[in-house]
Amino acid sequence: MEPDVSIETGSMIRIAVIPVGGSIPHQWLREYVSMLSRHTRIDLSSISSFYSEHQKSPFTHQPWESGSLLFKYMVGGAPPSPWEDFQAHRKILAVIGLCHCPASPDLDLVIDQFASVSKGYGSALAKRLFAFSPSDEQLREGREKENSIILFPSADQQAQELQMLTMIQDVAATLLMEFEKWVLRAESTGTILKTPLDSQSNLSSEEVIKAKKRRLARAQKTIGDYCLLAGSPVDANAHFVTAIELARLTGDIFWHAGALEGSVCALLVGRMDERDSLLEEEVKYRYYSVIQLYKRSYLQDNAQRVSTATFELEAQLKLARYLCRRHLVKEVVELLMNASDGAKSLIDPSDCLILYVEIARLFGALGYQRKAAFFSRQVAQLYLKQDNVSAAISAMQVLSMTSKAYHVERRGTNRKQHGSPHEIESCTAESGKNYPQSIISLFESQWSTLQMVVLREILMSSVRAGDPLAAWSAAARLLRSFYPLITPAGQSGLASSLANSADRLRSGTRCADPVLPFIRLHSFRMHPSQMEIIKRNPAKNDWWTDSAPSGPFIYTPFSKGGTTDSNKLELNWIVGEPDQVLVELANPCAFELSVESIYLSIHSGNFDAFPVRVNLPPNTAKVVLLSGIPTKIGPVSIPGCIVHCFGVITEHLFRDVDDLLLGAAQGLVLSDPFRCCGSVKLKNVVVPNITVISPLPLLVSYAVGGDGAMILYEGEIRDIRIRLTNAGTVPIEQAHISLSGRNQNSVTSIAHESLNSALPLKPGAEVSFIVTIKAWKLSLADSGHDPGKNTSGATRGVSTESSNPFLVIHYAGPISHTDEFYSSEPSVSPGRRLVVPLHVGVVQGLRFVKARLFSMEIPARVSVAVPQRVSLNESDAEEITAHSRIDSLVKIDPYRGSWELRLLELELSNPTDVVFDVNVSVQFDTAEFGCPKTRIDHNCSARVLVPLEHFKLPVLDNSLFAKGLKSTAFVSKSSSFAERNTKAELAASISNLVSKIKVRWQSGRNSSGELNIKDAVQAALQTSVMDILLPDPLTFGFRLTNGRSKTENIADASKSVHSDVIQALHQSSISVHEMTDIEVLIRNNTRELIQMSLSINCRDVAGDNCIEGDNATVLWAGILSGISLEIPPLEELVHPFSLYFLVPGEYTLLAAAVIDDENDVLRARARTDSADEPIFCRGSPFRIIVTGTL
Repeated sequence: MEPDVSIETGSMIRIAVIPVGGSIPHQWLREYVSMLSRHTRIDLSSISSFYSEHQKSPFTHQPWESGSLLFKYMVGGAPPSPWEDFQAHRKILAVIGLCHCPASPDLDLVIDQFASVSKGYGSALAKRLFAFSPSDEQLREGREKENSIILFPSADQQAQELQMLTMIQDVAATLLMEFEKWVLRAESTGTILKTPLDSQSNLSSEEVIKAKKRRLARAQKTIGDYCLLAGSPVDANAHFVTAIELARLTGDIFWHAGALEGSVCALLVGRMDERDSLLEEEVKYRYYSVIQLYKRSYLQDNAQRVSTATFELEAQLKLARYLCRRHLVKEVVELLMNASDGAKSLIDPSDCLILYVEIARLFGALGYQRKAAFFSRQVAQLYLKQDNVSAAISAMQVLSMTSKAYHVERRGTNRKQHGSPHEIESCTAESGKNYPQSIISLFESQWSTLQMVVLREILMSSVRAGDPLAAWSAAARLLRSFYPLITPAGQSGLASSLANSADRLRSGTRCADPVLPFIRLHSFRMHPSQMEIIKRNPAKNDWWTDSAPSGPFIYTPFSKGGTTDSNKLELNWIVGEPDQVLVELANPCAFELSVESIYLSIHSGNFDAFPVRVNLPPNTAKVVLLSGIPTKIGPVSIPGCIVHCFGVITEHLFRDVDDLLLGAAQGLVLSDPFRCCGSVKLKNVVVPNITVISPLPLLVSYAVGGDGAMILYEGEIRDIRIRLTNAGTVPIEQAHISLSGRNQNSVTSIAHESLNSALPLKPGAEVSFIVTIKAWKLSLADSGHDPGKNTSGATRGVSTESSNPFLVIHYAGPISHTDEFYSSEPSVSPGRRLVVPLHVGVVQGLRFVKARLFSMEIPARVSVAVPQRVSLNESDAEEITAHSRIDSLVKIDPYRGSWELRLLELELSNPTDVVFDVNVSVQFDTAEFGCPKTRIDHNCSARVLVPLEHFKLPVLDNSLFAKGLKSTAFVSKSSSFAERNTKAELAASISNLVSKIKVRWQSGRNSSGELNIKDAVQAALQTSVMDILLPDPLTFGFRLTNGRSKTENIADASKSVHSDVIQALHQSSISVHEMTDIEVLIRNNTRELIQMSLSINCRDVAGDNCIEGDNATVLWAGILSGISLEIPPLEELVHPFSLYFLVPGEYTLLAAAVIDDENDVLRARARTDSADEPIFCRGSPFRIIVTGTL
């Protein structure tokens, strides 16, 4: 078999390129070969000046304008093939010798050597000897021997390439003329063409006769081959067609297949720039026939022990390479798998090697990396069967290429492993819970056995190849990745392999692949009161202002506005101050691990790390403290640790172990090495951004009496004594105390003068001062309790630590600082910031439990005057009775009615040991109305009802639906921008409604406050806020007139609350057997004229109509049904009528109307889209009490 075969291979002319003369340096040999390789396609139009036609060309359809000759250079030559007569392209048709003149001074010797070497290529039709860089003497000598040697004088690159092109064109013309001579000779005299199949035949008389008949078919097939080589596919196809017919008639199956294969090559060469579905189908049809013919010829001639299976397999590979595209992947895979099955019939191991190489290359071109890796392993297995070092090196190289597909490649060859830390962090941050693909592809537990086999093969081939570093790397990867699947004896064997490989390496050898132990970052050792570094502005008294903090806090409550990277911690180290990092080591194997040294891996060069020796018993984990001293100002990066173990130095990256643990948690790896060793689960610690700065003072705080939180009741005052100590080597010359965080108003005083009087504070000195604090009021978030659970006074909530205020102490040493060792120029020394939290626990008081919205129907009473709202803020508020206060919130406005009255229920709880008085108030415009105070005892609860009818808007118009109702179900959807505005305005309406409801309390400790009910009330009102806010188009009310005019009634209604309101309540009852004058008031709440049909109904206690029918108990005067009315916008209309009650009792008046000329606003409020559906408005029920006797 031959490598790199394709359908177009039959049109390529093979040229042997042979170095002759003295030894040519590698760089010059590559240069000369590259000059040749640029000329693989020679246009026929470019060789016309070198071509001369001695007689009429047999290539009658030669495409001189568009055709070309294809060259394939065989560097070093190739042995002759026994199948040259069967396929002419297998012949070496030209020989080119390369000579480097500086290495070969005697040109005659070079010419003789080339002549001797070229004799081994009897099929060569053209021979050329190229000599490069000749001397002047060689140039003069070469002119006399220009027919034997062609000199390339030293010149610029362009001139040499032009000369090379000319010489190659001359070779192409020579070959073309020789092809014409061969074809003319074959057509006139014929030729004898034999293959190894023919040489094995027992030539009986019948076989001789059959061979004579087949000679003509074979000659036509060979002529077609030369036509292809000459670049004339049309002539080649004509000869192939003739050969196919003759071979079919004579039963020459093998040559029949060859002719049919040649016709496919001619078809593709003739349509080189075309590729369509019809052409593909034709090629597939013909080549499947070729494959079948080769298979038949192999079965027929198998008894002769000459295998033709290579031709069948090559045909399958050629067709697979031609169809190698994603949409034909199924057919390509089937061809390649059939070809792999045919490897069993190959006799020569080199043919198997070439077959597996080609199959692997084609699978790789399809993107099937794992299949390509599988056949690459077959290639490696064939190499390993050869007992020599070169074959072992080849096997090791092939297996190294397959390691990427099996995800066991060396870390040094994986580009992702060497990405910057910022790229790794951004990848992790952006992924969120979707873990990086590198983690998933790197650890696949279902491939564990196969990965182990691949690594074992790499280890074996590396040992045989004599590469100790590659063997150490393979053993390290095998032990680190698959220790759970390896027996204790196997683990010890791998440890011995590591030690043996290390003995053959030089001391201090480094390897990119770590082995053991597993190392993860445990934590950073920080001072409990870690200080932050603040830039210093000496031109300002407040030198710390306008400076951003740089410290270990993800969020600092004292920081100013601006965005910070919350995904990456900031940490500052001081020059000369020791810093420590805790790492955890794990040895999950069954042997004792001796780590000769381990220390932090610092790439910045400004940190001296201290090495530590560690011994790890089998299956144990240990936390190790690694330390060092910063030596220079600048950033510090700690990607991992440097470990000297098993005689080799490796770098263990923290993120590799993080990925490993993440894969173990997701089931992508075999096991967690730390969990196997009994270690507890730790959070993933991210390496912070570390910066080294110059020496600074160090201030340490201490609260006298202990650091525990003081428990205070709300409003309690207490003094806290703070003690500060300078633990640094630089004196403190400036210090300032300020407040930050929440509840800053709770700090009433700070003894600033005590600190200022102690400045400058020398190293080791200390100072104390007093802070006075008053307990603040707890919010709902501070309580930390579930609203749905009752808690006793003993278990009541305490304020969280985030609610505490902070003392922020900015301090600094001398303004100018000169570092004699690192810098000779003075610079402004930065300051520090100490944050002292005031640990105070505030006990929770009254607690809001929940809010609930429900509706009910309360009939209104028909009276002479309308009850007025009572303001709690008026000057006569003290004189208003409790009854009138309740009326202001509970009594229903008759002009609005009480149909589906909505009430907000607030549930309150007192988990403390004190009594609370609660006052619920509602704000209307500028006035505030409230209920009487409610007292809640210890461990008791109370519920307060707030009616929401008073929150309805006065007018129903288009703007409400254009702005506030676009997101509801009865209005069509608009653009996303309008929907966002709608949601925002809806939220604003809810917030406005909630802000009017206040819940305030007072307790026996002289403290008062307001409960935070905003979130709960918003959640309760979210779904019904539109029904609460929007008014009905029409509202109905009833009023007793008793013969008085409307003006008199209105005047009575506007009198003082003390007399007229109570009088109206008494006048709501009427007597039986009297004609009662009643008015129905209909108000238009829209900005449009409404035409309607009004009807009035009166029902008794049982709900029956008491006006109509035989059993009517009420007589009436006036019109009660079918009343056609027109109401102007925002105006009120009165319709009078009279009723005569025959039976005392309780009656209900109902008013209803059908709107005739409905518009879009009315349909939207009625929640209907149909223009034909009538809009029916029903009024609120009004109750009349009729007194007397029958």
